[in-house]
Amino acid sequence: MGRPNVGKSTLFNRLIGGRDAIVDARPGVTRDRHFGAAEWNGQRFWLVDTGGMVPGAHDQLNRAIRTQVEAAVATSDVVLFLVDVEAGVHPADLEIAQYLRTARRPVILVANKADQLPKDTRHLAFYELGLGDPFPVSAAVGKSSGDLLDRVVEVLSTPDLRPGSVTDPGRQPGVAGGAEPGVDGGDIHVAIVGRPNVGKSSLVNRLLGEERLVVADEPGTTRDAIDTPLDYEGRTLVFIDTAGLRKRSKVEDDIEFYSTLRTARAMERADVCVLVVDALEGMHVQDLKIANDAWERGAAIIVAVNKWDLIEEKETNTAVRGERELKDRAPFLEFIPFLYLSAKTGQRVPKLLALIVEVATERDKRVPTAEVNRVLERLVDRQQPPQPVGESVRLLYASQIGTAPPRFAIVSNRPEAIPESYTRYLANGFREAWRFTGSPLNLKFRRKREAARR
Repeated sequence: MGRPNVGKSTLFNRLIGGRDAIVDARPGVTRDRHFGAAEWNGQRFWLVDTGGMVPGAHDQLNRAIRTQVEAAVATSDVVLFLVDVEAGVHPADLEIAQYLRTARRPVILVANKADQLPKDTRHLAFYELGLGDPFPVSAAVGKSSGDLLDRVVEVLSTPDLRPGSVTDPGRQPGVAGGAEPGVDGGDIHVAIVGRPNVGKSSLVNRLLGEERLVVADEPGTTRDAIDTPLDYEGRTLVFIDTAGLRKRSKVEDDIEFYSTLRTARAMERADVCVLVVDALEGMHVQDLKIANDAWERGAAIIVAVNKWDLIEEKETNTAVRGERELKDRAPFLEFIPFLYLSAKTGQRVPKLLALIVEVATERDKRVPTAEVNRVLERLVDRQQPPQPVGESVRLLYASQIGTAPPRFAIVSNRPEAIPESYTRYLANGFREAWRFTGSPLNLKFRRKREAARR
């Protein structure tokens, strides 16, 4: 933690070995707490990157960021307080140092941007803060980052760690118990996607039971994709709250463009995408595009219609009628569950967790080969494939060749002659038999000789 633009996200990315937080020369780019798993000298722990504290600032966003920072400090075993040796001791550094003394957490004073080590001695000025020896590093080039991790592990190895801290994510209230950082082990990765300001952060905060992500009226207050684990009935759900997806034509600067790319990457590694839609605005073309992108990437999808509490004069069939209209516009939505909820009031939010586990399980479902062939035979008996002129088309046998999402190979003597309409017929028949609720389903046709080679 520290004031804006002292290199917190750069150090965070350096220590976890990747580019998880957006790094930019402008202050205030990091707004939420970012969680990253790390391991050093056999010690596993979570690192938390926070937004920049601006003492004395009273606008809504800076108040929200300060609340986030204070929550991170309160649940930490050790605080890395970053200062900028190029800028020298700043009045904000003095105020933050005073706050940290009252927080009563172990503090390592990290003097960043000391690029000329070991000759650089500018870090010595920070003894003025009264927080012990300044630890000079250069996050940008990695100088002394290993030594800093040695120091972190040394502090973490002391016996009187505060319960519920970030050393063991399993001890955090509402956070995955016993989950090994960086290892899937049955984890369900959930991307929260949607246009800006539809309530994605509010929904995640409601699910987690705390203000983990900055929520403000300003659209786009979440710029990074942030991984946050949650334990639910023995499964670890890892939520990725994404920056609101925007149309590419509206992506104007580097940060917004990079946020959009980050969201796309989050969708790629998600098992389940929860598309959050504003009930007052309805589903836009951009919402359908986001859902289709997630579907094409192989993720299971749930449509969460948020702000349902604000819809007045609802009738019994209001939701059903709206769904039917949407599914007529985008046929793939026929297989996707809709949940009408309110992140603000909590209405139906607990059902979302159960639905996430359900669609993830459907996406991982595997069907025995004998059963696949029984269903295929029944479907072919019901409706033969179209027979073009020449050799007749025969479907010989089928098997499931993969999961997440389910993938089936059907062997035919003439796979090139099978039209898209018949492929849809078979896919719908497979769904009748095994559901695969919320999950894409892929069918591949192979010639008999190709199947034999495989």
